[in-house]
Amino acid sequence: MAKATKKQALGRGLSALLKETNNAATDQNADAIVGNIIDLDLTVIEVNPFQPRTFFDEEALSELANSIKELGVIQPITVRKISENKFQLVSGERRFRASKRLGNTSIPAYVRIANDQEMLEMALVENIQRKNLDPIEVALSYQRLIDEIELTQEELSNRVGKKRSTVSNYLRLLKLDPIIQTGMRDGFLSMGHGRALINIDNPNEQLNLYEQILKNKLSVRQTEELVKTRKNEHKPTVETKKQNPPSYITEGISTISQYFGNKVHVSIDAKGKGKISIPFDSEEDFNRIKKLLG
Repeated sequence: MAKATKKQALGRGLSALLKETNNAATDQNADAIVGNIIDLDLTVIEVNPFQPRTFFDEEALSELANSIKELGVIQPITVRKISENKFQLVSGERRFRASKRLGNTSIPAYVRIANDQEMLEMALVENIQRKNLDPIEVALSYQRLIDEIELTQEELSNRVGKKRSTVSNYLRLLKLDPIIQTGMRDGFLSMGHGRALINIDNPNEQLNLYEQILKNKLSVRQTEELVKTRKNEHKPTVETKKQNPPSYITEGISTISQYFGNKVHVSIDAKGKGKISIPFDSEEDFNRIKKLLG
């Protein structure tokens, strides 16, 4: 029975971003604030423990703080009510941090109720929708949704509004060597570089190519060509088994060669079809053979 309840909750998906849950707050003020935007004291807000983003660019935070100083917080943060006077961030941690940096005492916040699973899903999806995430951050967020929310790739693609092939391409990046993943997170490589390197199975070979990309500042197209060349170098050669010609050829070829005065070559395919090649050394020799044929 518990399992069915869990599946039902999972099935709601991103509707959790728009609808209130059936859980009721325990304090008397819940009805007055849940579902509304209020000016909330920063000291009663704690950060989201499910936040997948661990790095916050200091320069970007300073720029956001300056914007808030001039214009205020244009888009309210979203919080969930966890006790009578305690709230937890659902989304908007950068706005929350920038406001604290400015020394503000409060921030506009939309209050809702959400369980832990919804918190994780909302934090991951909100994180994925950001445009300044590096490819590995996106891939890790996708993987967490698959592992912790128990989604298939098809379900995940519907949740985040991306094609399944796009989701799959991001997830494949997690197969790269950790050093290369770090290089992508630091901006040394693009997603295109990473997708090219995935085609190399050997981790040591991946790292070797990674160093060449950095050293020679290779473009994605150049990297793809390098990977293609390297794979062809390691491609096993297929030896064709040499077949002996049929007896009627071996017995008759010497007669034909003697007639034309040159060593005649005969080739034959698996179906028994073939051709006779008569070499010549000069125009005079060619005319001689032509005369013989006539």
